[in-house]
Amino acid sequence: MGRDVSGPDYLEGRVTDYLVQRFMAAGLPSVRQPVSPGRDNVVVRLEATVPNAPTILWDAHQDTVPADGMSIEPFTPVVRDGRLYGRGSCDVKGGMAAMLVAIDRLRTSGRPRLANVVFTATVNEEFGFSGAKAIARLWTTPAAELAPPDLAAHDLLGGTPTAAIVAEPTELDIVTQHKGAVRWRMRVHGVACHSAFPEQGDNAIYPAGRAIGAIESLARELLTRHPGHPCGPPTLNLGTIHGGPGVNLVPDLVVLELDRRVVPGESPEAARNEVIERIAAACGGARIEHDAPFLESAGLPAMADRTWFDRLTAAAQGKGVASRQIAARYGTNASVLSAAGVPSLVFGPGAIGQAHTADEWIELAQVDTAADILAATVS
Repeated sequence: MGRDVSGPDYLEGRVTDYLVQRFMAAGLPSVRQPVSPGRDNVVVRLEATVPNAPTILWDAHQDTVPADGMSIEPFTPVVRDGRLYGRGSCDVKGGMAAMLVAIDRLRTSGRPRLANVVFTATVNEEFGFSGAKAIARLWTTPAAELAPPDLAAHDLLGGTPTAAIVAEPTELDIVTQHKGAVRWRMRVHGVACHSAFPEQGDNAIYPAGRAIGAIESLARELLTRHPGHPCGPPTLNLGTIHGGPGVNLVPDLVVLELDRRVVPGESPEAARNEVIERIAAACGGARIEHDAPFLESAGLPAMADRTWFDRLTAAAQGKGVASRQIAARYGTNASVLSAAGVPSLVFGPGAIGQAHTADEWIELAQVDTAADILAATVS
């Protein structure tokens, strides 16, 4: 989540190792795709049993949000009353488990497989979508321009997928559109000095305070825009603020992080520029810098090709589940895959209300049902 941390307890390396070992034991071809130091996507392929089959991409992200403030042991799995508790159980290891089990069932059931299944376990979904962007480059970049590890993943993928299903906690409903976001840091500069002589410095917190007022005002205004949109209104949130080395110094720097959620059809760039302009108007001549966005997504638009939506809905009905078509206020890797030309859906076990919570959990029966539904979409 952008923190300056290192060591085996951080990043996705141990999850990646587990997945690679699992696929090797199953005899499935897999590739590690480096994304950034210590962070590798995993790509695995299960072949169809019929000729000229389409390829469906299943994606689940490996990372979780931090475990700060949890009321349970975050990484000690406990099953109680049919629920598995722990950080990431709902978002999104439950969805990942459903996809892994579905692959096992497809591999061993003997039923015809009517599509190639390419499963991607991507990194850094929660903070920057860099894993999904690396996957999308496999079909948007000419093979001659890919690095060797990317080329191996490209060859395993075998071309542009027909569609994608992204695992997220949807309670077995199907998300066909959701919001995007643009996130960035802004830096308010001042001049440091001893607090006994504050007039000799320039306190960066004061213009930062005016900026916060402008952000709050715009955030309230945004809630009135696009009334009735299925994804809800656009939003603006000030997520973090850091400034001041001590009470006896005049601070020369304040750093704020902002999150502007956009509805499908809004421009993330235009949305960010509006925020910057409002802040500039409120802060006069203060020296303020805005970093380039560390996340930028236009969201998931409603899909035109409903072939795989219909197949997923029919598979759910066959398992006794009436999956609804819904829109979501959050964002997912589906927005990246869709922007790269692959019609994408979001589906999985668990409720979004349990994601990122202090006692995160998921219903194991729903994970099992999700696995059955996913397998049924391609068999």
